[in-house]
Amino acid sequence: MRRYALLLLLLASLWASRAQAQSERVVLVLTATGPLTPAMIEYLDRGLLLAERRGAEALVLQLDTPGGQIDHMNQMVQSIRASSVPVVVYIAPRGAIAGSAGTVITLAGHAAAMAPETAIGAASPVGGQGEDLGETIERKEKEILKATVRGLADRRGETAVALAEATIEEAKAASAQEALEAGLIDVIAEDVEELVARLDGLPVELQAGVRTLHTDQASIEHVGQSFIEQLLGALTNPNIVFLLMAVGVQAVLIEIGSPGGWAAGLVGVACLSLGALGLGVLPVNWFGIIFIATAFVLFILDIKAPTHGALTAAGTACFIVGSLVLFNSPGTPAFFQVSVPLVVGTGVFIAGLFLVVVTLAVRAQRRRVTVGSEALIGLIGVARTELNPAGTVLVGGEMWSAQLEDRSMALAKGDEVEVISVEGLRLQVRPRGGPPG
Repeated sequence: MRRYALLLLLLASLWASRAQAQSERVVLVLTATGPLTPAMIEYLDRGLLLAERRGAEALVLQLDTPGGQIDHMNQMVQSIRASSVPVVVYIAPRGAIAGSAGTVITLAGHAAAMAPETAIGAASPVGGQGEDLGETIERKEKEILKATVRGLADRRGETAVALAEATIEEAKAASAQEALEAGLIDVIAEDVEELVARLDGLPVELQAGVRTLHTDQASIEHVGQSFIEQLLGALTNPNIVFLLMAVGVQAVLIEIGSPGGWAAGLVGVACLSLGALGLGVLPVNWFGIIFIATAFVLFILDIKAPTHGALTAAGTACFIVGSLVLFNSPGTPAFFQVSVPLVVGTGVFIAGLFLVVVTLAVRAQRRRVTVGSEALIGLIGVARTELNPAGTVLVGGEMWSAQLEDRSMALAKGDEVEVISVEGLRLQVRPRGGPPG
C-alpha cells in the first residue's frame, strides 16, 4: 500500500513539475516596421539579450520592411545567427512585406513564417540612394548576397536556395504560399498566437546544435521599443528631420535677431543637433544644403534692406528646391523621401513669417520718431516773445529757446513757427508755411 502511495506521490510531483515548466515557458515578440535603421538594430539586440536572460523558448521578430542598407542588414543577420535563443522571423500582418534586405533577415531566422497575403523577395541590390549600380559593382554585390542566402537557405533544400537566389538575381518576389511550397519558410500563420501554437515540436538548428521548440501553452509577451529607440526611429523619418532643421534654423535666426534671451537659441541648437543626427543616417544629397543656406541669407537681407518681398520670394523658391534636392534626389528610395506638400507648406509658412517681419521693419523705418530731439522736427509752435531773430517759443507743451533760420527776419509774439532743426538746447525755426532755408 505504501508503494502505491509513493508511486502516486511521485507521479503527482512529476506532473506538477511538468505543468510548472510549461507555465514558465515564454515567447517574446518584437515588432519591427519600416526600413532598417540603427534604432531597429538596437531594438533587436535588446530583445535578444532579454530573451537570453529570461531563458525564453523563442523570440519572434514580426517584420514588415521594404529593406534598407546592406550594413544594417548584416548587423541584424549576425545578431540573429549568434543568438542562443531560437529566433523566428515572422512576416506580418496581412499586407506586410520582407523586401530587399528583409528577405535575407527572414532567411537568417532559425525558423521563418509568413502571414497570409504577405510577400518576400525583390532583393536585388541598389545604391545607397536607391540608384542602379554600375555593372561591375552590381555583379559583385549580387554574388556576395547570393552566397549569403545560399548559406542561410541551404538547410531548406535546392528549391528554396534557387528561389532565394532568384530574389537577388532577378528581383523575384514570392507570396506566402509560394514561399512555403518552395521550403523558404516553415509556417503560414494568421497571427502570433497561431504561429506559437504551430511552432511546437519544430526542430531548429542553433550554434549549439539542433533544438526542438516546445511552445505549447507558452505565454506570449510583446516587447515594445524603449523611449531612446523610438527617438532614434523618429530621427530616421525624413519628414521629422526636415521639420527639426527648419524649426532649428528659424529659432537660431530669432536668437540672432534679438539677442539676450536663451529660449530660442536653446531650442534652435537642440533641433539642429537632432536634425544633424538624422541627416547622418538618411541618404541625403548634401548639395541641397547650399540652396537652403542661400534661402535664409535672402530672408535676412530682405529684413535689413527691404525689397517689398522680392528677396523673400526668391528665398522661398531656394528653400523649397534645396529641401527637395536634400531629401528627394533621383533614385532615393520612397521611404526615405520627404513629403512634397510638407516642404512647400513649410516654405510658404517661413516666407510668410519673414514677410511679416519685413513689413514691420519697413513700417518702423517710415514711422515718425516720437522721442528725442528728432521728434521735435516739423512740429508747430507759438512765439512767446518777439523773435528778432532769437527769442522763446512754446513747442510740444514746453518752452524752448529759438532762433529764426533767416537772421534778417523778425516775428511778433503769438506768431506760429515750425521747427526745422535742433542745435543742443536751441531750436531752429521758421515762420509756419514759410519757404525752406
